[in-house]
Amino acid sequence: MNVCFIMYPWETLTPASDSTLRLIHESALRGHQVAITTAANLTIRDSVTMSFSRLLVKQAKVPKTPETFYKKAAFKEQMLPLAGFDVIFMRANPPLDNLVLNFLDSIKDEVFIVNDVEGLRKANNKLYTAAMDDAKGSIIPRTFVSKNKEYLKRVIEHEAGDKMIMKPLNGFGGSGVIVLERGARSNVNSLLDFYITGKGGESNYVILQEYVEGADEGDIRVMMLNGEPIGAMRRKPAEGDARSNVHAGGTVHKHTLTPDEMKVCRKIGPKLVKDGLYFVGLDLIGGKLIEVNVLSPGGIVNINRLNKAKLQVKVLDWVEDMVQDRMWMAERRNAFKSAVSNA
Repeated sequence: MNVCFIMYPWETLTPASDSTLRLIHESALRGHQVAITTAANLTIRDSVTMSFSRLLVKQAKVPKTPETFYKKAAFKEQMLPLAGFDVIFMRANPPLDNLVLNFLDSIKDEVFIVNDVEGLRKANNKLYTAAMDDAKGSIIPRTFVSKNKEYLKRVIEHEAGDKMIMKPLNGFGGSGVIVLERGARSNVNSLLDFYITGKGGESNYVILQEYVEGADEGDIRVMMLNGEPIGAMRRKPAEGDARSNVHAGGTVHKHTLTPDEMKVCRKIGPKLVKDGLYFVGLDLIGGKLIEVNVLSPGGIVNINRLNKAKLQVKVLDWVEDMVQDRMWMAERRNAFKSAVSNA
């Protein structure tokens, strides 16, 4: 199987904790042809979508640990047609440049892409979760999104609770997330100015969300594969920080999904599959869905460590099955065409 990872630069990853490295390592262990590239290296030559790629040089024996594999990995640089791959993993860090999806549009019917191009268009920012159909408010906190400062101020003024969550629409990794307490609402005007006013005269969308009880104790990261949970962990924030993200100082702990959390997974799972969002990370607090992470969701390393598991094995098993099914369907279709042509 030919596998391509569109990701962040190889030199910037942290071997001890990087989820993408686990997927690359597992692909190499299985003997697959592996290439890595970045969004900036996508190109078109003679109307064919290509990429300046780094092709992993196959080793006689692949090191058993991802860290050693990373140290010993060697590449040869080559311009390769993306349609030559069986599967492409989209593992670039958010926010996603929509031009990347335009490049992939030309090959999306020929290559299995994780996650699907149309799914990424729908879900590459927090609007996907905020606008999700949940009329009864059973799985999603009350959420407000706008660039209109006066409207957002009214939302804050009329909020019955003592706290609200404020964050930028395009933030990731916990960046810009703050807890807005009633006693600090005199600072709302300047805070909204800061969040809305962007560089170059552009304005940014702001999310206001009801505060879910238990948020101060962290959140639950759930890894979903083909609409089903395959692993979870609890992330607790550092003291004095509202963010539970690990690289923001949070800690991770073993976690078994509760009935309420399983209910969220079962409710959102079919929608994820329908939208082609096969491998994602859910962030849950108090049995409610806070975010769906569709670009390079992390958590594999910590969930593996806490549960003595290997999520990357499950992911590659499933991807191989999907690619095999697509190949079988193509062969079947060609056989039918030949039967008709030779009739």
